[in-house]
Parts: sequence; structure tokens; C-alpha cells
Amino acid sequence: MCLITSYSAYAEYRATGDLGVVIERAKGSVLIINTSQRTKLSQIQALGDLSHASVVFSRDQRYAFIFGRDGGLSKIDLLQDKIDKRIIQAGNSIGGAISQDGRLIAVSNYTPGGIKIFSTETLELVADIPAEYGDHKLSKVVGLVDAPNQHFVFSLFDAGEIWLVDVNNPKKPIITKFKGVGKQPYDALLTPDGRYYIAGLFAEQGLALLDLWNPEIGVKRILSDYGKKDEKLPVYKMPHLEGWAVAGDFMLIPAIGQHQVLVVDKRLWTLVKRIPVAGQPVFVMARPDGRQIWVNFAFPDNQQLQIIDTKDLKVIKSLLPGKAVLHMEFTPRGEEVWVSIRDDNQLVIYNTESFKEIKRLAAEKPSGIFFSSRAHKMGL
Repeated sequence: MCLITSYSAYAEYRATGDLGVVIERAKGSVLIINTSQRTKLSQIQALGDLSHASVVFSRDQRYAFIFGRDGGLSKIDLLQDKIDKRIIQAGNSIGGAISQDGRLIAVSNYTPGGIKIFSTETLELVADIPAEYGDHKLSKVVGLVDAPNQHFVFSLFDAGEIWLVDVNNPKKPIITKFKGVGKQPYDALLTPDGRYYIAGLFAEQGLALLDLWNPEIGVKRILSDYGKKDEKLPVYKMPHLEGWAVAGDFMLIPAIGQHQVLVVDKRLWTLVKRIPVAGQPVFVMARPDGRQIWVNFAFPDNQQLQIIDTKDLKVIKSLLPGKAVLHMEFTPRGEEVWVSIRDDNQLVIYNTESFKEIKRLAAEKPSGIFFSSRAHKMGL
């Protein structure tokens, strides 16, 4: 007997690889979008304080995990357009990461300082790791990323430390602490190959680098002489290091407080060039093929975008998308980029080869844009 079920018996068929999430920060909501069709599918509300929200995706790309500033951790079902589960796990959280095997979700917290690790299936607490230092003080945690071999890595802003956590046995995590890495690490990145964890330092010059292939060497300081003679300018918005660009043998990173993008040789960890740009860079993001770098800026220059060609290491295009460009996200193979324009309540989509605007979509105070292709990338 052949059983035939009509299409109408099911909800709309939907492939998860096309999906993404856009944060509507002022409203505490997110949009679920389709990147191939360039459309909005639904809006999910009641997600709390999303003023500094970030998102990771389950391994099967079905679920988006949203980290809210109010300590909320929300699991969103991208196929059924609903909240699967939501918990308040802390008083003030700053982001999170998903483990290599996709079974654990870690959240970095300001209040109380530390990380908490949950089951991605149930959001039940698996481990609580206070970021304790000195005389029983707790540090704000920043720069939390997943790393190979079922590890998490994060930085302690107040303590000036980097912690490497082995969660192969999540109920008994093994913590390796690297102390004295520098003053006030404020964010960090993992290189795409998963080898290097690099933390930016706010209160002193240079960067802190941990080689995860050789952690026994300890943390190395790089670019410690950069900017010592530069005029100290007010910092209007801290750069987001997770958006640093790696292209070939070079890293392109935002200079704190300066109107420059720095080019660093990632074999020698030396400064190669400073590229003048239109303002203080916030995100410096590489197109997936590494040929272009897209840069947005802090106020008062945040209406601009600039594109750097990595072959010549110079700005080749400037765009004016609208008021308050906050975030960018490339489609998986980089033919398009989506840009959030907060004060114009819009998303704008560009072709990355011609730089032509393709489409605009309405959104309420949009900020972060996150595509489900992130599910298969480390450190995002």
C-alpha cells in the first residue's frame, strides 16, 4: 500500500541552510530571514534586553541560541518560528559559544562574573565556573569562544587572565589559567583554523596571543609597541574583535581610537601597514574568499562603509548605506552582504562584486545579523 500525504498537511517546507536571525535591539525581538530569497519569514518577540545580543546555531542549524544582556538565554526554533525554551541564567551576560560537538552551550557573564555551561537539548545547567581571582573577587568575562578538542576559551577583563577549559567531561571541566596576560582584555577572537586565540587589551598597548597547539608556552604579547607615539583620541565604541579579518598571511584588525585598519603578518606577528580609513573602525570583516575587507565605523562616522582590497591593501570603495551602520554579515560564499542600518530601521543587501544595492527590508532598530552557516565555523 502506498501512502501519499498532501503538502497541505505540513507547515511550509523550509531548509535551515538558508536561514538567519536579525536582532531588533530596541524591541527585544528577532527576525527570522531567508538569505536566498532575501525575505523576512517571521518575528519572534519577548526576548528581553537585546542591546548587546549575540547568536550561535545548533549543529543541525535548526535552533538559534540568543544571549541577551539581561542574562537571558533563549533557544529559538527556526522551523516552527517560536521560542523553544528561555531561561534567565545570570544578571548581565555578554555572549556565548557552542561546543565542538554541539551538545553544550556556554554563556559569559559580567554579573556574576564567570561562565555557565548548559545542555543545548534542555538548557539544563551542566557546569558553573566562577571567574574568581585575587581575594575572592569575580571578574567580568569577555571573549568567550569555542575551540577544537572540545574546549572553551575566554578572558577575564578585571583579572587580566585567559582561561582554557576542557569540557570533554562537562561535569568535571579542566581549567588551565594563564595569568598576567595584560590589562583589561576586552574582547577576543579565534583564528579560522582554530589555532590562535587573540585578546585585545584596552588599558595597555598590544595584544595577548595564546597558541592552542602549544599552550604550554603560555601567552605571548604581540604588537606591544603599536600606537605608543600616537595621539590619544576618545574611543567612541570599542572594536569587536570577533569580526577581525584573516586573509591569506595577513590579519586586518581595527585600531583602538584611531582612524586606521592595521595589517599584521600572522606568521611573524608584526605590523606590516596601517591603512587610513574614514573613522574609528568597529567591525573589520573579510569576505569568505578573503579578497575584500568590509569596515564600518563608530559615531560620528557610522553612516559609512569602506571596502579594502586585500591584494593592494587599500580602500577601493566607500558607501553611504544610511544612519548608524551597526553590523554586517556575508552570505556563505560571499556574493552578497547584509548590513543593518539602525536609525533608518532598515536592512540593506549589497552585491559584493559590483557594490550595487540589491534590496532593502524594514526592521525595527536592527543590530546584529547572524546566518545559520555560522553553525559550521569555529569561534563564532
